Amino acid sequence: MAEPFEYQAFLKTLTRRPGVYRMLDEAGAVLYVGKARDLKARVTSYFRGQGLTSKTLAMVQRIARVETTVTRSEIEALLLEQSLIKAERPPFNVLLRDDKSYPMIALTAHSDFPRLRLFRGRRDRKGGKVFGPFPSAGAVRETLTVLQKLFRLRSCTDSNFANRSRPCLQYQIGRCSGPCVGLIDEAAYQADLRHALLFLEGRSDAVTAELEDAMAKAAETLAFEEAAQLRDQIGKLRRIQQQQTVVTDGGDVDVFVLLEQDGLTCLVRLGVRRGQVLATEHWWPDNVLGLAPEALLGEFLAQYYFGDEGKATGDAPREVLTSHGLPDAAVLVEALSQAFGFRVRLSHQVRGQRASWLRLAEVNGQAQLTQRLEARGHGADRLEALGRALGRSAVPRRMECFDISHTGGQETVASCVVFEDGQPKKSDYRRFNIEGITPGDDYAAMHQALERRYARVKRGEAPLPDLLIIDGGAGQLTQAKAVLESLALEGIGLLGIAKGVTRKAGLEQVIDGASGRVLPLAPSDRALHLLQHIRDEAHRFAITGHRQRRGKQRTQSSLEGIEGIGPKRRRALLAHFGGLKGVRNASVEDLRRVPGINEGLARSLYQALHGE
Repeated sequence: MAEPFEYQAFLKTLTRRPGVYRMLDEAGAVLYVGKARDLKARVTSYFRGQGLTSKTLAMVQRIARVETTVTRSEIEALLLEQSLIKAERPPFNVLLRDDKSYPMIALTAHSDFPRLRLFRGRRDRKGGKVFGPFPSAGAVRETLTVLQKLFRLRSCTDSNFANRSRPCLQYQIGRCSGPCVGLIDEAAYQADLRHALLFLEGRSDAVTAELEDAMAKAAETLAFEEAAQLRDQIGKLRRIQQQQTVVTDGGDVDVFVLLEQDGLTCLVRLGVRRGQVLATEHWWPDNVLGLAPEALLGEFLAQYYFGDEGKATGDAPREVLTSHGLPDAAVLVEALSQAFGFRVRLSHQVRGQRASWLRLAEVNGQAQLTQRLEARGHGADRLEALGRALGRSAVPRRMECFDISHTGGQETVASCVVFEDGQPKKSDYRRFNIEGITPGDDYAAMHQALERRYARVKRGEAPLPDLLIIDGGAGQLTQAKAVLESLALEGIGLLGIAKGVTRKAGLEQVIDGASGRVLPLAPSDRALHLLQHIRDEAHRFAITGHRQRRGKQRTQSSLEGIEGIGPKRRRALLAHFGGLKGVRNASVEDLRRVPGINEGLARSLYQALHGE
């Protein structure tokens, strides 16, 4: 049974500012993404217990945790929500909304003289190119007006364009170049269109440079009228750029903030693109060496932007803002500039819009810290309750729990999950594929997993836990005792969690491995809740590993026994058809199209898969 989400403590930590919330299940999968003008009020509404639809209630029952991101406005929350929905594809969002509600700019598929227009629909529509999303239809119309002033692109419909005999009013006021009546040729119009697309992509500097070159050439050839038109166009473009600088203050920026509180370190990234906050991420690094904040942040940025082979990874920003001045800032700037092919700025003492982005990142980081500290306090309460139940003066800081999973004794997998200070430490989780035992012998499987794990502990390859928890009764505890005694490991507490007669949650038997007595833990006891949490996590981790191993074995066994189908051809078949199901559904002709599969081999493969 999954541990219920204790939302009361979480709701107390929420802010009343606008932002985005993500509902996640116990496996970490995103159930729903939503935006809110008031995060506290909106998220609280899901747990009021009345007035909710059956679909919403079904979702709430699956919530294991909620993550939030604070934004400066509802518009930013809208854009971030839309970005996360597209990236995560949460099941409850897919049922409730689609992409058609977001206004964008579309380039029509007209062969000679395309136009830009307001568009609502899917990005993957056939023909043309799409830019956006924009926060509102008004923002799209304002952008289109700017483009018409700067580049004089047509705005009329195709039918209107095809039936005109003289220029329209848009031409008269200087917002169209008159392609409908041949006042501009296709090559010149396409050049204007290319500049408009560059402008939409945020590359207005490149447009300005090209127009300046064209103006200089026109002046050299004494085409003064053309040069004057280009001069006026450059002037308009520069005024727009100045306005954009006030609004977006730089466009593409990554903002990194490092916060420390009560022994916790939180790193926050805001991804700003075209002046809008479209992404947020959080990390919790272990500052084992006690590095200064600026040194830790510098090490993190180097790892974030460069992969294992020193190659740049991720989206390239024009500027990186940091909460602290970095000791090797000049080196990092030079490395980023070389990797991305353009000059990257690195700043930490900023004003105006950039300062507001830093403050926003700090607000998000502080919210995350508050929630994590609340959770840690909750975990501390449960740890103290467990210490009292065990009769110990010191609480067990590090706990390890083992579980076994198999189907009919096949593809047996053992899991080891680790909790530190009452919270999961997933980086220390381990799985063990069990081999060489009688199928279905859970005692032997547990013995093998424990022996492999604690032989490493004995060698100093892993920390010694304070408490070892076994999902099972007296038989499994006997195996654990035998392993610890054979390896001469002392000082490890031992508990077993056996399902009660009714096999219902809350009625488990918790057995002390040292005395064999059953601990008197009530269903409401916090100590039992902590043990259930770690037991359920071990169970989930074991089942996931078993299903992965079983699925891999099924895939391999169906193709491995076929003569002429080696590893390379197996990979080619699975890649071509997207999996074993696609291979089974393929005809002989379909199989022949796979590289390396001739007609004879295709027939043999088809017959082997269909028992012919």
